[in-house]
Amino acid sequence: MQAVSANRMQTFLAVADRASVRRAAAYLHVTEAAVSAAVAQLERQLGARLITRSGRGIALTDAGRVYADYCRTILGLMQEAQAAVRRAETGRLRIGVVATAAEYVVLAPLASFRQRYPDVELSLSIHPRDLLFAELRHHEADLVIAGRPPQGTGLIIRASRPNQLVVVGAPDADPHTATWLLRGPGSGTRDATVALLDRLQTAPPTLTLGTHGAVLAAARAGLGVTLVHRDAITDDLAAGRLVPIPMPDTPMDRPWHAVTTVTPPPAVVLFLSHLTDPDQVGAAAFTPATGVSPR
Repeated sequence: MQAVSANRMQTFLAVADRASVRRAAAYLHVTEAAVSAAVAQLERQLGARLITRSGRGIALTDAGRVYADYCRTILGLMQEAQAAVRRAETGRLRIGVVATAAEYVVLAPLASFRQRYPDVELSLSIHPRDLLFAELRHHEADLVIAGRPPQGTGLIIRASRPNQLVVVGAPDADPHTATWLLRGPGSGTRDATVALLDRLQTAPPTLTLGTHGAVLAAARAGLGVTLVHRDAITDDLAAGRLVPIPMPDTPMDRPWHAVTTVTPPPAVVLFLSHLTDPDQVGAAAFTPATGVSPR
């Protein structure tokens, strides 16, 4: 069977991600006819239907979902292979990070790394934890900074930094009657909050606000209480805008982890060396791990 080109796989993924030939064509800056022809040719090569009509858009078939997963991995590995043969100091580093770590943990080390190694091509993506680890497994990211990776994925914890989850609210908040403010689905903090409420066998009213910033703003305004990373509320605690609320099973130890695949590219190794060097990043430094893979 004739090999499928990378361009055709990229076209298929653009359609899969946007559930629309029209939107995929706009993203790729080509005609809709060219996108439709590429997907049709791909289906003929594979001997399988990959997409089907769904309302006004399209959806992936079972075969399409399987093939999309392989496409992400193959294209990610191709990019990773190109980066792997470049010198670390002139390589490419794609970092994925959860929102809280992006705002309060990673920016200072990234800034000092950029000053040391200005020729490294840096990119930073901010997504919920589950999506970040999916990107890492597909080699669409080189390193993720988030909570603990899922078990059985083969991902490796390279370094860690202490962190706690604490319950906070406005000074007059009553945790027994207050609404609990939640992040959106896919958030590790949301999962930890739901698990805490389950353990406490309580079902308070909840309000999902999606972003980390919106949750904190709502807590400051007195809309409810929330479980949040201590790193994110240092200034709020010092100013008295938020106060810790004693609750059973809190605070929770939830270290930040720097996570990679089994064979990280050279630029990742260079960044990990920087990230774990207190002389370079001060109090933001991570502690090297022994290469732990959660089981």
